[in-house]
Amino acid sequence: MIETPSLVDQYCHGVLRTELGLGTFEAHLSRTEGPPAPGTTLFDTQTGFAVRRWCPPLLGLEPHCTPARYLARRRELGVLESGRRLLRGSGITTYLVDTGLPGDLTEPGELASAGAAEAREIVRLELLAEQVADTSGTVESFLANLAESVHAAAANAVAFTSVAGVRHGLALAPEPPGPGEVRGAVGRWLAGRGVGGELSDPVLLRHLLWSAVASGLPLQLHAGLGAPGLRIDRTDPVLLTDFVRATAGLGTDLVLLNGYPYHRHAAHLAGVFPHVHVDSGAALVRTGARAATVLAEILELAPFGKILFSTGAQGLPELHVVGARLFREALGRVLGTWVAEGAWCLADAQRVAGMLASGNARRVYGLD
Repeated sequence: MIETPSLVDQYCHGVLRTELGLGTFEAHLSRTEGPPAPGTTLFDTQTGFAVRRWCPPLLGLEPHCTPARYLARRRELGVLESGRRLLRGSGITTYLVDTGLPGDLTEPGELASAGAAEAREIVRLELLAEQVADTSGTVESFLANLAESVHAAAANAVAFTSVAGVRHGLALAPEPPGPGEVRGAVGRWLAGRGVGGELSDPVLLRHLLWSAVASGLPLQLHAGLGAPGLRIDRTDPVLLTDFVRATAGLGTDLVLLNGYPYHRHAAHLAGVFPHVHVDSGAALVRTGARAATVLAEILELAPFGKILFSTGAQGLPELHVVGARLFREALGRVLGTWVAEGAWCLADAQRVAGMLASGNARRVYGLD
């Protein structure tokens, strides 16, 4: 029996504070550009089946109950009580929370209280720059305020995260942009944006990445599947190879988030470069009953000290539950098989399980 007594969720978001109907609940199960095909439901996905397997018992129902019965029980308990039961049943003891998503999501402190856990903030670089731009009237004030904001954020956050791959693609020039190049890009962006306008300029994205590298905090980079409509060929982590090489030896750890379906590419980079780590969790939520296969593929290439667990959950506390349960099940199945076959001893399997579940994250993010 492979045990993982506690989990550090090294990348997630808050949960919704509002009650959800069937349609709105389903919309959070899968990131699609529209509704499911007529006569079908998004519960009929690997994620939906995982929710029905693992979440009903935490609310006093039998596993695999119907979606209608499950959501009726959820409404009966209320959003706060159902969220509390689900989060506390996940086995997650520390949440590292990206607070950069819009919507009525709980803050890290609220998530910690509901889950009887600890929580720390991850700062999203692009949102930080957009907030600075909303209050900066000139290029010079923007650059000064941005530098100050990055410095202030680094004093309290455990990491920076970037969605450069979502906004532009990961095939960015690897070197830091020059001062003149940055000023020109800032001027064009400020002149053409309204309040709240998104940052997608490749020069400014590079400037943000290198600002984060200079801070010394771990830098998380989104790769693989992401927002609906995203061209995932632009988010293959192998496109980061030159940037990874350029940041080697500077003292900043890079963490490749998700990566699926390019998780082997992410694992390869973690195996080649000492400062690169790979996320093992969010892909498992998408693959459900096939999660053990995906985890085994990551374990083929990445050193065991470079693999970190996460749920990538956002909106639904159910996604924290299924991320944690699928990780535990997949890890137990993969490592247990290797022990049973005589390839590993139980002591080594247990030690590696602890590394993936929490030990690696505690080391990378300085949580001890």
